[in-house]
Amino acid sequence: QVQLVESGGGLVQPGESLRLSCTASGSSVGISAMGWYRQVLGRQRELVARITTGGDTNYADSVRGRFTISRDYAKNTVYLQMGTLKPEDSAVYYCNVQRLFGPAGTYWGQGTQVTVAS
Repeated sequence: QVQLVESGGGLVQPGESLRLSCTASGSSVGISAMGWYRQVLGRQRELVARITTGGDTNYADSVRGRFTISRDYAKNTVYLQMGTLKPEDSAVYYCNVQRLFGPAGTYWGQGTQVTVAS
């Protein structure tokens, strides 16, 4: 099993920055990708950013150029640096880990609220 602990959410004003962190318990062996999704009440959860073990990244069009995902392999932690935040970025952000073995599965964090408002 993999347990994910998220931190870094909060209330910020438009244009400000915020950094989310997510640490996965246990070994990193078998993890193929780590990422962040977000969900607004009543809407589907959507991919924000994702990084593979090989370092490949992909971003939602709405955040490309403003958000940066990175990973600290030694700490088994993934970060999401969010810049120039907009009110439409407000959502619950969920950490996601995909594991190919050890055991295989998709794991989710508990979610952290990000609110962007004046």
